[in-house]
Amino acid sequence: MIKHQKTSDTDYWIYNNNPKLPVIVMIHGLRGTHHGLDLIAKPLVGYRIIVPDLPGFGISKELSNEHSVENYVLWLKGFMSELKLSQPPVLLGHSFGSIITSYYAKDYPETISKLVLVNPIGVSALEGAKAILTQIAVFYYWLSRVLPESTGMKLLSAKFSVMAMSITLAKTNDKKTRAFIHSEHLLHFSQFANRRVANEAFQASIHESVRDVAADLKVPTLLIAGEHDTVTPLKKQWELVKLFPNAKLEVIDKTGHLTHYETPNEIVSMIKKFNS
Repeated sequence: MIKHQKTSDTDYWIYNNNPKLPVIVMIHGLRGTHHGLDLIAKPLVGYRIIVPDLPGFGISKELSNEHSVENYVLWLKGFMSELKLSQPPVLLGHSFGSIITSYYAKDYPETISKLVLVNPIGVSALEGAKAILTQIAVFYYWLSRVLPESTGMKLLSAKFSVMAMSITLAKTNDKKTRAFIHSEHLLHFSQFANRRVANEAFQASIHESVRDVAADLKVPTLLIAGEHDTVTPLKKQWELVKLFPNAKLEVIDKTGHLTHYETPNEIVSMIKKFNS
């Protein structure tokens, strides 16, 4: 059973709502919602899973200030405090969520027991082979910001742009899985409060990376990467894990940046092994 709850400013969902179970708090990626982590959260029997919608996404209220990594970390600190957990939870972040959770783990290591980074952003999107694609995305978001508000929102939510992203990131050859991924992105990828939120979060996602704080993360950390991830290539993930004082990297073959959709059972098994 999944239970919808609400703090003073955040909507979140609890899977396996047994207060005696160990807790995993999960943070989704850019322009996602809690729905994106369903396939990982539901099968994690033996854990109490808590998944919020990031402020400004899904149905959570937007932040009153800039949607920067720094302010998302401050939000997460408040959110974790309001949960009033009896023991420090495991903290998991996917993609943009990996940046937020790693920065949080640097600042507040005593509040979590372990860190799990799924498809972590290991290098700035402004660097390396994908820098040209990033500049195209920068122009796209800039255009959405300078156009009249209604036109800018339509551009951000346009089916063609959502599908272009979805097709680029999906690596599976299974037609049913690809169709599911596309339908999930079409349903949830445009559930953001306004174009300010989308633009600010995008800027945060391309200017920060897990690499920036990896050496300062003392908590035991598990990195899970896709073999064919083009957002952070596997070579960069191996470089990244070496920066951590206490981390291991697990690689899922034949997948890319959407391991949470393409191979959720493998992620669940890795998380259980890591916490055993």
